[in-house]
Amino acid sequence: MPIFNQSIRRKIVGIALGLIVLMLVTAILSMVMSSQVGVLLDELTNRYIPAYGDLARANIRSLERTVALRRMVMTRMQSPTDEEAYAARLREFEEADRKIEEEAERARALINAIIDDPRTPSDNAALARIETRIETAVTELRRDMNEDHARLLKEIDARQIPDARNTLERIDALRDQFNQKIDVIRGDMLKQVFFSTSQVIRHQHQAIIISGVVTLLAAVVGFAFALLVSSGITRPVRLLLAGTREVEAGRFDKTITVSTQDEIGELAAAFNRMIEQLRQNERIRETFGRYIDPKVVQGLIDRPEVAIDGQRRVMTIMFCDMSGFTSMSEGMTPRGLVKVMNHYFTVMSGPIRNNRGVIDKYIGDAIMSYWGPPFIEEAEQAELACLAAIDMADQVPALQKQLPDLLGIRAMPAPCDLRIGIATGEVLTGSIGSDLMMSFTVMGDAVNLASRLEAVNKVYGTRILISQATADAIGSRFELREIDRLVVAGQSVPQAVFEVLGRAGALAGPQVILRKHYAEALAAYRTRRFDDARAALNAALESVPGDGPSRTMLARIAQLEPNPPSADWDGAWRMDSK
Repeated sequence: MPIFNQSIRRKIVGIALGLIVLMLVTAILSMVMSSQVGVLLDELTNRYIPAYGDLARANIRSLERTVALRRMVMTRMQSPTDEEAYAARLREFEEADRKIEEEAERARALINAIIDDPRTPSDNAALARIETRIETAVTELRRDMNEDHARLLKEIDARQIPDARNTLERIDALRDQFNQKIDVIRGDMLKQVFFSTSQVIRHQHQAIIISGVVTLLAAVVGFAFALLVSSGITRPVRLLLAGTREVEAGRFDKTITVSTQDEIGELAAAFNRMIEQLRQNERIRETFGRYIDPKVVQGLIDRPEVAIDGQRRVMTIMFCDMSGFTSMSEGMTPRGLVKVMNHYFTVMSGPIRNNRGVIDKYIGDAIMSYWGPPFIEEAEQAELACLAAIDMADQVPALQKQLPDLLGIRAMPAPCDLRIGIATGEVLTGSIGSDLMMSFTVMGDAVNLASRLEAVNKVYGTRILISQATADAIGSRFELREIDRLVVAGQSVPQAVFEVLGRAGALAGPQVILRKHYAEALAAYRTRRFDDARAALNAALESVPGDGPSRTMLARIAQLEPNPPSADWDGAWRMDSK
């Protein structure tokens, strides 16, 4: 068996090494052939074709030279002669004459470069003849033309028009002879261009054929080695396939017999361990499938010890209640009430889930939810809870319009609104319940405080109240207003309570003024300057008429003035005394 194990490994390594060697050979051959093709293409594009273009331009320059000569003669024959115009035409003629030689010289230089390059298979003898013919044609043109040009200018200056006409005809004949020679040379050069192009194509075909042969060889060798290796792994792989189908069908009780100690045997052992883990996960899902929020189930699957032992964590708790529910439910049928509550819970649960909160339970018309580890990071829990509260409050106008349509009435018997309380603090998290039904919930002072704050909204006429710890956690990311200091039932130390007015920077002008005057009133109230407090509260109501906290504080001052508080009065309101 160890020998068989080693042979499988060696065969796999052999396949890899063989393919690597063939791949390197293919790559090297491709690079060599591509390099040769690149050299040929470079010579074709940078030498052959430009040389042919230079010869074609030499013809054009010859025609330009003839045109310039005629313009110069016409200018000279004018009476009186415009010397300045004649000098300009003479310069044009000389420039055209010079360009003929430049084009021819560039063509010769490119042809010589082709001849001197040993890397390319060119017809050097034919190219040398072409280069010599170019030089001869330009030399003969220069020799004959110089004499005729000088003679032509003398005849024009002497006003010997018939002689000048004959000379000009000889010049045209010489030009035609030169152009004919260049045309023949261009034809021969074009043959060399075609020859170079055929060389490029031939080398490309060779590179394709060689690459194809080597690739085919690699495929054949790889297939042969694969057949050898597959004979030793087919049976255990089929067993793995059968086991996978069992898992796909939801049956986790079948294991695979490990018959070898090679890589396939290790895979079979890993598969058996996976089956065992799936069985455990299935039992966990069955256990925690009774929880409401999916995040709770997944979180406890990842850390099941939390459900058993419980932990103390800092979390943010929210209680949300529908105001006016009692009076609204009195005149409804059971079916209508169920429809309203289901719609209400659906609308209000959305912002909680969207802001990554966990809905703990529905209590009558109230919703209890929380934020914190292990579901989100502790640093962001308070901010997410306040964002959810603002989003829930934004849903109230639409909800007020939708409820009459759900009930089939024109208007609700009583207006509905929200009261939300949020508190942050240390709580105990764990599973509470019976053998038949369990609930992963939170308990502690922060839970009680959030519930009390929700109820306190009714006293102050507010929607969203948060604790001091929550306000400290969110910092400046929201617009807050300190409402009062409270001593809730079960506690003896007063703590500040804040109203969430909106996201940072979202306050309107009247709200800014309201918050300023209310803060002044609160400071005066705590120092027992009730007249100053009343004046500030009235100013606050002028900016926002109907402000609930301002009216509540005015009513409280009216109660305190007949019986002023003692010197040790701390200005806090005790809920258990109401």
